[in-house]
Amino acid sequence: MGEAREVMDRFTEALTTGQDPAAVAALFAADAVVVVPDEGEIRGRDNIGEYFRQFTEAIPDGRYEPVYAWEVGNTAIDEGFFSGRNTGPLALPSGEKLPATQKQVRLRGCDFATVEGGLIVSYRLYFDQMEFLGQLGLLPDMPS
Repeated sequence: MGEAREVMDRFTEALTTGQDPAAVAALFAADAVVVVPDEGEIRGRDNIGEYFRQFTEAIPDGRYEPVYAWEVGNTAIDEGFFSGRNTGPLALPSGEKLPATQKQVRLRGCDFATVEGGLIVSYRLYFDQMEFLGQLGLLPDMPS
């Protein structure tokens, strides 16, 4: 196992099982860049840490079920399922917060972490936002 894989595994552990936003932030370089479907590009360790803090607040019992894990050079790639119940406020890109829906979610996603010097310098996460919103009950009912 290389450095990228080890750091990605620590990141996943800190985000889900450990629920430790400070440990998550500490895994990122000061000038790291994260790209996520709901926020777009997030720059800097502090902003990244705050994004993941809000995420763990919204779904505090989050779990990750790996399907595939790869490492190519200095990049670790994971594909799997994230699941949990939305019991905390859900932060919106506008800064507003939606009240918890109390709904269970289970989403397939894929993420990439590029690591240099033991820290994540670039992280990209892909998941289906419509599926996420639908599982939370936040989409309008479609006519039959």
